[in-house]
Amino acid sequence: MITALADGRLLAEKTGATPPTVVALPGWMRSATDFGPIVDGLDAVSIHFPGFGTTPEPSTVWGSEDYAEEVASAISSFGPVILVAHSFGGRVAVRLAAKYPQYVSGIVLTGVPLLRLTPAPTPPLSFRIARTLAKKGILPKSVLEKQRQKRGSADYLAAQGVMRDILVRVINEDYRDDLARITVPVRMVWGENDTAATADAGLAASQLISQSTFRSITGAGHLLEGDLRTAVRGELLAMVEQLAPTKDSDK
Repeated sequence: MITALADGRLLAEKTGATPPTVVALPGWMRSATDFGPIVDGLDAVSIHFPGFGTTPEPSTVWGSEDYAEEVASAISSFGPVILVAHSFGGRVAVRLAAKYPQYVSGIVLTGVPLLRLTPAPTPPLSFRIARTLAKKGILPKSVLEKQRQKRGSADYLAAQGVMRDILVRVINEDYRDDLARITVPVRMVWGENDTAATADAGLAASQLISQSTFRSITGAGHLLEGDLRTAVRGELLAMVEQLAPTKDSDK
């Protein structure tokens, strides 16, 4: 069931009762329906991010902190929730938990690019020259776009307009300080063969969080499917059970 949040600015898939105890945040250009099998049977909302599918894209170039502000507005009336997040959604979850700990009781993360263990590769000289000339209006933008088509990632090439600029901004963000500020329990479960967010980087990120566990799923990749999806659901159910006594004692 589709529901509107944040005064209609966000759309979400709703399961179970209201208010939700779980909020799911999908990966880059993925649908909230990715979490259907994971949150099945729980009181949950799975958010469609602005610019992803049915929700209109932002009018300006957002970073993950802007997405976190929008989610914070959406969940502020719910009380603390468990965040379960994949890839880009995990970037937003980390920003949200670091800035608004009162809204978050726990987090389950998978396949989130939070740390870069090696320096980003330097673009070829020919591309850097073309980019500079295009910015100055000397070289047609169509020529620069052809250069981008040769070297850009699948996500970059698929994105257009403001969403491509958002992707570039987010890729260059750093989350070390935010990870260190997270005080709620965090369960991290990674695909062993994830190339978009390697397990080594995920493990390194987990070591910056005061209360975290880390699991690597043999043979799994980046997408929420197969054994990885099963493991994420298992960690989420364990988190719900872990936090249930705390929630009961608060009544």
